Amino acid sequence: MKTAAAYIRVSDERQDEYSPDSQLKLINEYAKKNGYYVPQEYIFYDDGISAKTAKKRPEFNRMIALAKEKNNPFEAILVWKFSRFARNQEESIVYKNILRKKGVQVISISEPIIDSPFGELIERIIEWMDEYYLINLSTEVKRGMLEKASRGEAMCAPAIGYDLVGKKYVPNSRADYVKQIFKDYLNGIPMRQIAIKYSDAGLTTRKGNPLEVRTIQYMLYNPVYIGKIRWSTGDNIFSKSRNFDDPNILTVDGEHEPIIDTDTWNAVQNKLKKQKEMYGKYQRTEQPCEWMLKGLLRCGNCGSTLVKSQTNYVQCHRYNKGRDCTVSHCINIKKVDETVVAALQDCVKNCRFNIEPREEQQSVTTDYAAMIKREQTKLDRAKEAYLAGIDTVDEYKANKADITKAIAAIEKQRSETVAKKIDIKEFSKKVEEVLSIVTDSAQSTDAKNKALRSILSKVVFCKPSGTFSLFFYT
Repeated sequence: MKTAAAYIRVSDERQDEYSPDSQLKLINEYAKKNGYYVPQEYIFYDDGISAKTAKKRPEFNRMIALAKEKNNPFEAILVWKFSRFARNQEESIVYKNILRKKGVQVISISEPIIDSPFGELIERIIEWMDEYYLINLSTEVKRGMLEKASRGEAMCAPAIGYDLVGKKYVPNSRADYVKQIFKDYLNGIPMRQIAIKYSDAGLTTRKGNPLEVRTIQYMLYNPVYIGKIRWSTGDNIFSKSRNFDDPNILTVDGEHEPIIDTDTWNAVQNKLKKQKEMYGKYQRTEQPCEWMLKGLLRCGNCGSTLVKSQTNYVQCHRYNKGRDCTVSHCINIKKVDETVVAALQDCVKNCRFNIEPREEQQSVTTDYAAMIKREQTKLDRAKEAYLAGIDTVDEYKANKADITKAIAAIEKQRSETVAKKIDIKEFSKKVEEVLSIVTDSAQSTDAKNKALRSILSKVVFCKPSGTFSLFFYT
């Protein structure tokens, strides 16, 4: 009797699926009739997980890892349908080839395939149909939700300050808190203090949790407060990420009453935009600025920010924490300030600026970000092929070198395209104005830091070579 594994998966689209117990029952019946033995330890089960990709299927990955061992413990993997194994045809072919090399066969107990080249063709057609089903289901769901959003209907749970009555948002007793939060932000109160203030006043999230900085930020960006409905029209409509600048975001007039007036909304958005341009994603603007390059100076080894470690010195944050970085970048603050000022003066003198492109400055006809993403996807696949034993180390190294070179070429082309659109002389004048501020002893470190942030995206310090690289943006 041959040993087999059983793989059982139930996704979120359960309407066309047997329950896990039913799948296992059918698999056991098939095994008994066809001379297979399925031990309990070789039953692998993923619940509520899509088969679009294997990355988030822990039991599937554990099963493949066992099959790849030198003495693989089973000769076949039994599934109720091929769609349980994978609904991504490309991924299905890769994993089945890996298993075939180890002498492991994937068998669908409800889709018998004859052992011949014609049988392999039928199997590919079934896999293609499974993938088409997943794509079509996703398309239909997106289409329905987009249609609903375009009509201005409520799309999700109500934001703070609203109740959902039927299919419409209705302002509740917490709407006054929302109005005051917008006013407080415009009056210069940091988000962290706003969150503490209204949490102490009894305002909570929908789940009853105290307010956080991210809660306040989401409220300030949420157009529902001016009577709008926001919905993503791109591929990431189910994403939890909050990219408020996503061009695929649809904003339409809603059917509900606004809480915030348009003038207040526009003033808040302008302030948020300026703050975003000057400060990185995780930097806290309400903290006092201890030196003029705070948040701008980066480690040349790991890219982490350099922070104060002693009274007059800075050090790589990750190196301080003993995480990832093994190269000390300790340097005197005064030396850094003097070197950066001298570098700025040299840039102005020679009209040479290393300008990093922003997304809005990219060519309309050439999507460089998409090009880079495609190359990075190739790199991920090359790594997967190596880890799966399909490619050798040398083949992986060669592929990696070629793809890395291609990414560098695209980035160079993007940078050159942006540079052509910039008036260097005007930009040089702007840098001169910043220099006049940072070299003025009467100016505070906060003022100097804000001035530098208006032209610099980062300054990279490489300790081994003792060099500083300045990266500008317009």
